[in-house]
Amino acid sequence: MQKTSKQSSKLVRLVILALLGTISLILFFLNFPLPFLPPYLKIDFSDVPALMAGLIFSPMAGVVVVLIKNLIYLVVTGAADPIGVAANFLAGVMFVLPVSFIYHRFHKGVKSIVSGLITGTIVMAIGMTVLNYYFILPAYAWFMGWDMGDQIAWGAILIGVLPFNVIKGGVVGLLFVPLFVKMRSWIEQKQANFI
Repeated sequence: MQKTSKQSSKLVRLVILALLGTISLILFFLNFPLPFLPPYLKIDFSDVPALMAGLIFSPMAGVVVVLIKNLIYLVVTGAADPIGVAANFLAGVMFVLPVSFIYHRFHKGVKSIVSGLITGTIVMAIGMTVLNYYFILPAYAWFMGWDMGDQIAWGAILIGVLPFNVIKGGVVGLLFVPLFVKMRSWIEQKQANFI
């Protein structure tokens, strides 16, 4: 009987993660550019369902939701931009992991959420700066046949990528904190159901 209950709990968890991944994909399509940044850098709220999964289950559950979103996006778009999808996945992981890790590691409250969001924004901004310089922009340059010099790469990163990731983390954080406050008792109830 206990084995069946554990299997049922795992199945429910998988269904919830799949649903959150699908909601994340829908939110990914509802994006908008910022007027002073390059138009290919768009703000979206697709990390919010991943943050919810990370808080309810574990940091890895948040990563799974980010992965599901990006895999479905690849299928839906026909793998038109695999470099961008990989970059989105890495940015999501760098943002979601610190938030959910700090939340589970320390007091599960608003302070830990705010600390996690600040940490996640810093990790994402620095991590994506490094990854863009060494891997993502060179991959785009190779793929598109561009001749990208060092100054152009640093310009694109310092004027576009770095401020974008800081702004995105801030905007998602400003949305997520009141959402967490409103849904805190529901999140804690779901945590108790799956422990």
